[in-house]
Amino acid sequence: MDRRLQVGKYVAADLVGSALAWTLFYIYRKLYLEPIKFGREVPLEFDNNFLVGLIVIPLFWFGLYTVIGGYRDIFRRYRTKELGQTLLISIIGVVVIFFVLLLDDEVANYTYYYRSFIALFTLHFGITFVLRFLLTSRTVRQVHGRVIGFNTILVGGNERAMAIYEEIEGLRKSTGNRFIGFVNVNGGDQLLTQVGLPRLGKWHELRSVIDQHAVEEVIIAVDSGEHEHISRIMNELEGTGVRIKVIPDMYDILSGSVKMTSIFGTPLIEVNSEIMPAWQFSLKRIMDLGISAIAMVVLAPLYLVLSIAVRLSSPGPIFFRQERVGKYGRPFRIIKFRSMYCDAERNGPQLSSSTDPRITPIGRWMRKTRMDEIPQFWNVIKGDMSLVGPRPERQHFIDAITEVAPHYRHLHKVRPGITSWGQVKFGYAENVEQMVRRLKYDVLYIENMSLAVDLKILAYTVLIILRRDGK
Repeated sequence: MDRRLQVGKYVAADLVGSALAWTLFYIYRKLYLEPIKFGREVPLEFDNNFLVGLIVIPLFWFGLYTVIGGYRDIFRRYRTKELGQTLLISIIGVVVIFFVLLLDDEVANYTYYYRSFIALFTLHFGITFVLRFLLTSRTVRQVHGRVIGFNTILVGGNERAMAIYEEIEGLRKSTGNRFIGFVNVNGGDQLLTQVGLPRLGKWHELRSVIDQHAVEEVIIAVDSGEHEHISRIMNELEGTGVRIKVIPDMYDILSGSVKMTSIFGTPLIEVNSEIMPAWQFSLKRIMDLGISAIAMVVLAPLYLVLSIAVRLSSPGPIFFRQERVGKYGRPFRIIKFRSMYCDAERNGPQLSSSTDPRITPIGRWMRKTRMDEIPQFWNVIKGDMSLVGPRPERQHFIDAITEVAPHYRHLHKVRPGITSWGQVKFGYAENVEQMVRRLKYDVLYIENMSLAVDLKILAYTVLIILRRDGK
C-alpha cells in the first residue's frame, strides 16, 4: 500500500475536478448568464481572469480539503462518508468563492446570483464527488477483497480472542484486518497458536511489537469488565498511533457504547483517536499563530520593561531556557523570563513553592501574573507549543509521575500549552502528588478538547493575570 500514491490520486482528482468545474462554470456564465445581463450575445473568450482563476481556484479547493482532513486515513474511506464530506466541503467552498469573487458582479436581477451559486455548486460537487466516489469505491473493493489490509494484532489468546479471530477471518467481505499475531495477557491464554497465529510477546511488550511489525490496528480481546487490565493495556498503547478496538460484552452493547460502522463488520468498541476534527485542529493552529504574532508585537514594550527588571533583579541572563517534553514525547527548549536566581538547581531538579527562596522579587510578581510565560509565544510560533494545552514537564518529573499515574502519557497526544485547564484550576504544582492531582484536569481537557473550551481557558487565564491571583 503506497499511501503517498493514493493521496496523490485524490489530490490530482480534486485539482482536475475543480479546474473542470470552474471552466464549465465560466462557459455557462459567458454563454447563458451574461447575455441575460447585457441583453446581447457575449463572445466566449478565455481571458487572463479565467487563466488566473484556473490556477487559484483549484489551489483554494486543495487547501480547503487539506484543512478539513480530506486526505487523512486514505485507505479507510467509505462511500457514505465521502458523500457527506464532499457535500460539506463543496457548500463551504462555494459560499467562500461566491462572496469573494461573484457577489460584486453587475446583475440584471437577483436571480442571477441564485443561478450562479447553484450552477457552481452543482458542477463542483457533481464532478468532484464522481471522481472521489470512483477512487473510494476501488479502495473499498480492494479492502473487501483482501488486496489492501492493515497489520493487526490481538491482545489476548483466550476463547474471546479465538472467537473474534474466527469471526473476522470468516467474513465474506474483509474488514481490512490482516492478522499477524497476538500478545498474551497471562501465560495460559495462547489458544490462537492452534490456528497458526504466532505469539509475538506479552502485553507489556506491545510498543516494541508494534514498531517491529508495523502494526496499524490492535484488538483487545480481554473481558471488558476487567477494567484494570484494559487500563494498563491502553496506557501501553498510548502514543503508538495505532487504532484500538475492544471486544464488547452485552452491557457495552445495551449502554450504547458500540456504534455500527459496517453492516458486514464485527461489532467492536473503537477507541476514538481523533481528539478534535481536522478542521478544528487547523483552526486552532491558525489561532495560535495569529494571536502569538499579534501578542509579540503588542507586548514588545512589556518585553523591554520586564527584560530590564529581570536584569536589575539579580545577576544572570534575562531568559531561562530548559528542555521539556512535548507532543509525541519529543523534547524541545522552552523559553521564559528568568524568575529565579542563577544556579537554582545546582542540587538537581526541584519544583518551586509559594515560599521558595530561589525566586527573585520580580520573579515572584511575574509568576503571580504569569508574565514569566509570555516569551513562550515564540515557542508557539515555532510549533513546539500551543496557546492552550497541558503544561510541558521535564523528563525527570515525567518519570516520577508515570510511576504513580501511567496515564500521564495521554498528555503527549497534543502540543503542550502556555496555559491549561490544570494551570487555571490548580496553578503551579509544588510536588509530584500535586502534579498527579493536576493531571486529572489535563486529561479531562484532552478528552473534551474543542475550540470553545480553549477560548474559555484563555478567558480565565486573562482574569487570573488581571487579578494577579496565580498560584
